[in-house]
Amino acid sequence: MGDRRIDLHIHSFFSDGVLLPSEILRRAQALDFEAIAITDHVDASNLEEVLESLLRLLEEQESDRPITFIPGVELTHVSPASIPRLAKRAKELGAGLVLVHGETIVEPVIEGTNRAAVECPDVDLLAHPGFITLREAEIAARNGVYLELSARGGHALTNGHVARVALAAGAKLVVNSDAHSPSDLIGQEMARLVAKGAGLNEEEVERATVINPRELVKRALERR
Repeated sequence: MGDRRIDLHIHSFFSDGVLLPSEILRRAQALDFEAIAITDHVDASNLEEVLESLLRLLEEQESDRPITFIPGVELTHVSPASIPRLAKRAKELGAGLVLVHGETIVEPVIEGTNRAAVECPDVDLLAHPGFITLREAEIAARNGVYLELSARGGHALTNGHVARVALAAGAKLVVNSDAHSPSDLIGQEMARLVAKGAGLNEEEVERATVINPRELVKRALERR
């Protein structure tokens, strides 16, 4: 892969997005993306159905896929105690990436969600983790859980804090759009600006927008 855009947090109409997965793939191709993950909101009520649908697209429309496509999920507003069980179940069902909806300051996420996510061996990425603590970031670094810098309004308000804590702890950062509609998708230049706006230097920007996303794509593909 080169330095084309990789976005690992996108929602389709299987949760609260507005586009069919094929539409997302086509629009991402038009924006010169290299890879995307569709990671719809799930809990115990829809985990199987969402993954079954995304995996069916992966398997039955292989010749239609213009870019690398990773089926995933975002565990959303589930209790910290439920995260390990649901994350493991998602992996068993074939999820390439498992995200957890972190403790963003703009939603009433249950306290302890961040800690449960970074401690879980089946979680790959903690999305918009709000005021994540240094200790939580250190656990994330140790367990290979990546931390998100979000391009989405509201969630992005704590990007500077997330970046500072992640860098202090040695945790890896990834810039994602958390796109729900076509206008939410961002290109590589905007992703770099999001990272730069969070206080990253040029080397750190490169890691958050190219190197680290590439590592997660490789991880997901190796699970197939």
